[in-house]
Amino acid sequence: MVWSAAQYLKFEAERTRPARDLLAQVDTPADGLLYDLGCGPGNSTELIAKRFPGRTVAGIDSDEDMLAAARRRLPDIIFQKADLERWVPEAPAGLLYANAVFQWVPEHLNVLDRLMVGLSPGGTLAVQMPDNLDADSHMLMEEVARSPRWEKAFRDFAIRRAPLPPPSAYLETLGRTAARVDVWHTTYYHALDNAEAIVEWVRGTGLRPYLAHLPAEQRDAYRADYLESITAAFPAMADDRVLLPFKRLFVIAVKTR
Repeated sequence: MVWSAAQYLKFEAERTRPARDLLAQVDTPADGLLYDLGCGPGNSTELIAKRFPGRTVAGIDSDEDMLAAARRRLPDIIFQKADLERWVPEAPAGLLYANAVFQWVPEHLNVLDRLMVGLSPGGTLAVQMPDNLDADSHMLMEEVARSPRWEKAFRDFAIRRAPLPPPSAYLETLGRTAARVDVWHTTYYHALDNAEAIVEWVRGTGLRPYLAHLPAEQRDAYRADYLESITAAFPAMADDRVLLPFKRLFVIAVKTR
């Protein structure tokens, strides 16, 4: 699945807020490089570099468009292309930071467990993932795809990501090698201009697999049907804006020294 840095950054302020909230819970990292895993266009990488000046920061992503945008934004930082299902740091890392990427990685609990081994003693794994597959914005993608008009087109569709494991699974799995594991949810409420803005938001993330599954000539029609459903599900507030709830899961694991 190809990603678009420009589409993702249409809501940079809103997307960067949870990245900043995650980083705020990271103490001074242990020795080693500070990695931004799934760095995207570099907005979260920039936060890490500013928070820990003088430390070496590197970004990892699998998408060329995202990496190109990150390199333009931060030309002095090393960005590498890699698949997080298999990637491991070359030397023990002080920080493995991942903002909104591991929800796309199959069996990511096993991957996170493996990455703990790649931390320096006292190093930190910091992860944030959307946990909103049961939200209207995502349920309606599936509802439209299963409607009579689109059922045939999506008959063999199997790209929808799996729900996240329960919080206890992260505590139990990461707790095997961590001195401390913190897990919590935060729900953000984003006031957007209109229902069209919600569609533009998810076009950068969750809606991409649905659109990518369709032939190019059918994508606008599916998007129009989805917009109609979103408009009905998200009534305007008094100022004509709409409110998009967005639930996210946060995990901090500090490796035993």
